Order: sequence, then C-alpha cells, then structure tokens
Amino acid sequence: MSDTHTVVLVEGVSDKSAIEALAERRGRHLASEGISVVAMGGATNIGTYVSKFGPTGHNLRLTGLCDAGEESDFRRVLERAGLGSNLDRNDLETLGFFVCVADLEDELIRALGTATVETVIDAEGELGSFRTLQKQPAWRDGTPHDQLRRFMGSGSGRKIRYAGLLAAALDHDRVPRPLDLLMTRLLGSRTR
Repeated sequence: MSDTHTVVLVEGVSDKSAIEALAERRGRHLASEGISVVAMGGATNIGTYVSKFGPTGHNLRLTGLCDAGEESDFRRVLERAGLGSNLDRNDLETLGFFVCVADLEDELIRALGTATVETVIDAEGELGSFRTLQKQPAWRDGTPHDQLRRFMGSGSGRKIRYAGLLAAALDHDRVPRPLDLLMTRLLGSRTR
C-alpha cells in the first residue's frame, strides 16, 4: 500500500467487486491510481480499519460504502476517530461515506430492473436455479426484486460474482446514487 493515498472501506468482497467493475467499465484502474478498495469482512470491523488507515494510523484519505443497517456503526467510529460529531447522513457523504438503501445488491437490482438482472443471470447459466427459487413456498409470493435479492445471497460466491456483473451492466446514467457518489469522489469529474 505504499503508493496508496485513498482507502475505500466496504463491508464485503461483493461491494469491492462492484466498485472495481464499475471503475474498469469507466476505463479506470483504481490500484494504479493509488486507490485501494478494502473489504472489511463486515461493517462491525470498521473501527479496526479506520484506526489502521485513518488519522491515527497511516493517515490516508478514507471513503466508503455501507448498508443502511450499518450506518450507525460507521457514524460512531468516524466520530470516535475525530472526523466529526453528531454526524448525520449528509455529514457522512461530506466525509466520503455513502449509504445504500438496503444493501448494494438492492441498489443494483433497482437500477437495472428485474428483467435486466434476469438477463445477466441467464447469461451465467443460472436462470433455471432462479426459477426454482421462485417456486419455493417461502418465495413464490414475493416480488421479483425480493426474489432476486434472495437469489444473490444464496449459493457459494454468488453475491460476489453477480455484484461485479451487475455493476458492469449498468448504463452510466443509471448508477445507484451511493455508488455514483462514491465513484465521483474517487475518480473526480472524469467518471462519466
């Protein structure tokens, strides 16, 4: 990390995959630009990573992405690190931390629409597996959106694989707000 000047803190590998895929689609290579995306292994680990990379550690520029359910963890740790007090969502965004409504998969599915997500799943040869999930009693009455979120979260490595594929399928003008704000912060005005 000797050439790194910015660290993007994300909850998991699927978030990292989506960010890297979107940057690549925009013709950018984050690592060569001094930007390191770090999957923390869960939002509760943010304190460790802010201590390591933030003001009391390597003093690198920090930014990140989290799910709405983990927003309070991010606020608390950033306040403890001396990056503000009584932070609200606007303050988080000013600091470079962006919150997904439910999670990144939810944001990507909404941005793409369920038909496009199903096309991506079909291209991966898993549409039959998705249809099987839709027929299960617990899911048959669910919305296609909720069924797709469940499908992404089931199966070994599926969430990680599809996060990058879905991010790569996004039209530049349909990138979910938290992801678009993060990319703008990272890449500046050259993101579009």
